[in-house]
Amino acid sequence: MLVQDQNAIVFVRRGETVRIEAVGKNALRVRATPERFSGQDWALEGAKPKKAQIEIGEGGASITNGRICCTVSPLGQLRFYKDGACILAEYYRMYEYDSPHTPSLRLLAREFRPARGGDWSLKVRFEANEGEKLFGMGQYQQDCLDLKGCMLELAQRNSQASVPFALSSLGYGFLWNNPAVGQVTFAKNRTEWTSESVKECDYWITVGDAPKEIVKNYTALVGRAPAFPANAAGLWQCKLRYRTQEEVLEVAREYHRRGIPLDVIVIDFFHWTRQGDWKFDPVYWPDPAAMVRELKSYGTRCMISVWPTVDKKSENFAAMRDAGLLVRPERGTQCFDFLGDSYIYDATNPEARAFLWEKCRKNYFEDGIDMFWLDEAEPEYAVYDFDNYRYHSGTVLQTGNIYPLCHARAFYEGQKAAGQEDICNLIRCVWVGSQKYGVVLWSGDILGNFQSLRDQFAAGLNVGIAGIPWWTTDIGGFFVNVKDPAHKELLLRWFEFATFCPVLRLHGDKGPSDIPNLDDREWGGGFCHTGLPNELWSYGEEVEAVLEKYVRLRVSLKPYILEVMREASENGSPVMRTMFYEFPKDKKCWQIADQYMFGSRYLVAPVLYAGMTERSVYLPAGRWKSLFGGEEYRGGRTVTVPAPADVIPVFEKL
Repeated sequence: MLVQDQNAIVFVRRGETVRIEAVGKNALRVRATPERFSGQDWALEGAKPKKAQIEIGEGGASITNGRICCTVSPLGQLRFYKDGACILAEYYRMYEYDSPHTPSLRLLAREFRPARGGDWSLKVRFEANEGEKLFGMGQYQQDCLDLKGCMLELAQRNSQASVPFALSSLGYGFLWNNPAVGQVTFAKNRTEWTSESVKECDYWITVGDAPKEIVKNYTALVGRAPAFPANAAGLWQCKLRYRTQEEVLEVAREYHRRGIPLDVIVIDFFHWTRQGDWKFDPVYWPDPAAMVRELKSYGTRCMISVWPTVDKKSENFAAMRDAGLLVRPERGTQCFDFLGDSYIYDATNPEARAFLWEKCRKNYFEDGIDMFWLDEAEPEYAVYDFDNYRYHSGTVLQTGNIYPLCHARAFYEGQKAAGQEDICNLIRCVWVGSQKYGVVLWSGDILGNFQSLRDQFAAGLNVGIAGIPWWTTDIGGFFVNVKDPAHKELLLRWFEFATFCPVLRLHGDKGPSDIPNLDDREWGGGFCHTGLPNELWSYGEEVEAVLEKYVRLRVSLKPYILEVMREASENGSPVMRTMFYEFPKDKKCWQIADQYMFGSRYLVAPVLYAGMTERSVYLPAGRWKSLFGGEEYRGGRTVTVPAPADVIPVFEKL
């Protein structure tokens, strides 16, 4: 029976309870369960239902919130309309008088099946729309900008970040409000969302005239990035890995001597004693506070790597185990086996978050270190057997994708409580809403080749649409043979691209390296390997000159970059924007997958293939000026422009 419950439509059919209500601008939330609603709001925490127009009759029901309307058929099928036109319909193959499809398949749109051990597995099916394009969904290692036709795992891995918000070319945005492990398939014949273990179905849909309006509606509910600090908008210097305090200072002094501005220098892993101690090895880091003071005198902030792993030999392991602050394996006694035998702290547990922050506050923050590199934040397991782990929030199958958001929250709330305002931390994974905790997502440990560069191009644009505006990569890739002659071309092209990314950051395991360890201990800062140098001057004078040119260009663009960052804070717009985001009425811009807008002013056409010395660029209507050559172009057409090794085609909108 269909009933109105305050500002919601509720109906029960064949043991399933469905609730549809207005939440947000031009938006509706749909929940369904075979039991009772859990009361868990996940990414929509704090979002309140609002007044809606509801009609219930013998032929079904409808609920309208502004420009979106959902109709409910007598048999429970949902259809969504924008300004009267159907944009999304549940895939339903049961008998209905008005259905053009065969009823014999007996397929329901929302299918709950009992899962082993309790609760339910879930499939939700929608009709496919011919000609539709889909974008967003987070960060995946593939060069597909348009996700129509893709199958995406809804799970967190090193270099993969599931942020299940999709933006459609038909003028709607869809949020799968569920942190369970699963997958989505955007197939030609239907769209299918699955979760391996849930208590309920929960999704949210909004409509708008343009992508910017849709993203604004979405981020108004799930959160937006805070103000980006001006002292992090320039170059970030990093490598695997600076092993001593003196190495860090020598690099910073050299940047200062050369007059090259350096905003951030990063200290990578195994500066510590053991994983889970969360403190410097005093043998190689005798006076971190003095180091930070000297760095600040050069205008350089210091970032420190923090892993969520806790070695069984760590000084904190027993206390954390006994207090229930660690991830619990269902089978075996280990979660992570890189350079130790480790468990992982449970970021979904508020007590564990408080414990970790207190260690980092005492051992890093009090010495002046105010930026944290939240590596391994998926978290990374020795084997991604998601059914083998349990969090404070529930099983990983049911709640696992929320872990990186909780990990970011631990530091953001700790830093806020300590009085810090310019919070900007680096993280390797995110979920819906992570942006509100002041994190820069980087795209993980990726290969150094042009295919990988093309993958990052698509990843950066799609994760921005999914609500994560602060994003970066390991310039040149993480796994790299820098002695390969072809690497210099890749490095130049990647650095040019990165200059027009939200964060400009050098990093990577630059090999091959046979640099001996600093000592023979089986713990501490001296036993772990390091890569080859990775500073601007590490690749020869010719390369250095080009890289320095782009660093200085980046510095000159800082006022503009901060202006674009303010937009991200105010309306959720990404910093890197697909062409259709800025030009939604230009049909050609919905087809383009190799150029983008850096904010609203600059069109960027990176060189994504080896050996290219020119490339074609589509200029939308208007007047455009080449950033490097100064030539002016009339828009509304495709032009071919030169792209020598030291030039990335960039055009300013006049």
